Amino acid sequence: MTRGAIALDLDRIRELFDTRSHLQISGMYEGDPNPAWNRLRDSGPLREGTPGALIGFEGPEMWFGLPEPDRKHFTAFDFATCDAIVRDSRAFRMSPPEPQSDAGNSMLQLMQMSMLTMDGSRHRRYRELVQPSFNPDRMSWWTENWAQPTIDALIDSFEANGRADLNIEFCAAIPLLTICGSFGVSTEDALDIRAAVKGGGQIALLQRLPEILRPIVEARRAEPRDDLISVLVQAELTDEHGDRHVLSDLDILSFSWLLLSAGSGTTWKQMGITLVAMLEQPEWIEAVRADRVALDAIVEESARWMPTDPVFSRFAHDDVDLNGIVIPKGAVVHQCYGAANRDPARWDRPDEFDPSRELHTHLGFGRGAHVCLGKNLARTEIITAIATLVDRLPNLRLDPDAERPEIIGLYERAPTSVPVIWG
Repeated sequence: MTRGAIALDLDRIRELFDTRSHLQISGMYEGDPNPAWNRLRDSGPLREGTPGALIGFEGPEMWFGLPEPDRKHFTAFDFATCDAIVRDSRAFRMSPPEPQSDAGNSMLQLMQMSMLTMDGSRHRRYRELVQPSFNPDRMSWWTENWAQPTIDALIDSFEANGRADLNIEFCAAIPLLTICGSFGVSTEDALDIRAAVKGGGQIALLQRLPEILRPIVEARRAEPRDDLISVLVQAELTDEHGDRHVLSDLDILSFSWLLLSAGSGTTWKQMGITLVAMLEQPEWIEAVRADRVALDAIVEESARWMPTDPVFSRFAHDDVDLNGIVIPKGAVVHQCYGAANRDPARWDRPDEFDPSRELHTHLGFGRGAHVCLGKNLARTEIITAIATLVDRLPNLRLDPDAERPEIIGLYERAPTSVPVIWG
């Protein structure tokens, strides 16, 4: 993406970003699973079964750690148990205990090279390469170079209309174009990446992404710039023997795949959830108009109240006694962050969206060694986007003539729409 010169094809953006088709990948679920998850948590912190099956969901369950039909599955619902699991990186890990053959499976090979499935010292070494680019002191770099120009261009495209569906016309494109911009990928190619995901999922992304990134990687090896690919091509990794070497093209591809897969969709959906919550309680729109600092608490409360990814999973590497239940080695243990973040043992009135509440650590961005790498960027994008909306669109409010937005999905949660008017 060329900084300061963003050309947007809004018709294509509307075509490529549709909540229902996006959520179909992980198992479509109309409605709110939280009341059922709450009941399960209140009757016992740990159950055998998957988060979906335990509430009667009969559709396909496709997510990290799912479907894995040959393994036992357990789900933790309270904060204390979920927190203990994610912080015990010895007993509960991101990869299965038995070796997996990736022969002839390029998707599995890429996942095994990704930080998402790494554990222990290997995970730490790889994470340390990119963590500095996502620390708080680098957020202005992201905002000034990529996020703010994208946000401004999107608002420019619909400001005169007086109404918009912010879910599609605004939230969806911001994280994708921000991440792709940091790779040096053009807006057109970024939308091609999205089209590949929509048309064929991660397999199609795996085919299209190398075509787009290889020329950029080659160019940055020859002449680095001030972008994320340049950070990666110049990084040196210390292996388990103490030897240092630069990242291979496949290493860089795995980093890029992870950032695109994990970052672009989650921030889009969490931004939409945050806007819906604010628009349904307009006093929070006015609070932001009066003082931008209010957005910090609003974003944290949104990630607690309705995390876009309400479930994550680990594999047991030993037989573990957890709350009196023996988890056998090789089983998948799902942490239901959605229920844990509404644990009444930790929060008063936990089902209410209330940014004025006392802050406590939540699991909306995960915790432990695999806490979300891009959590600071996600917060920054959402805060910057909503602050700019409030600045530029006076009297921003829900469109009374549009269908009321609903937050739907099981393993991914997102609003059906965010219809607004202003002026």
